[in-house]
Amino acid sequence: MQISKKEINQNLESKIKNIFAQLIADINTKEQAQDFLQDFLTETEYVALVKRMGLIFYLSDGKSYKTIKDDLKVSSATIATVQSGLEKQKKGLILALKLIKAEEWASKWAGKITGIFGKK
Repeated sequence: MQISKKEINQNLESKIKNIFAQLIADINTKEQAQDFLQDFLTETEYVALVKRMGLIFYLSDGKSYKTIKDDLKVSSATIATVQSGLEKQKKGLILALKLIKAEEWASKWAGKITGIFGKK
């Protein structure tokens, strides 16, 4: 990914960032999110974000740097950056981890409940 070195007006940038955040907040379904991400981001940007999310999950599970590097094909520096963010309790990373863990928990229990009561 490359970003232009030409800066835009800070007020304009702030307004655009707010609009973008609201856009993300307004996405209602996983399907809408997938459509948006696949169409809005380049493949490189999408993969970078997916790997970042994977890093958060792997680090929270106590995976080794070697396992993370082998599975996600990222550098030690990238792992260290994300780990540092988690250690510093950066709100966005902690929120992502909380949501990932909640989804993991919900899926696990949904499977158990379905196993007990069967599918309808």
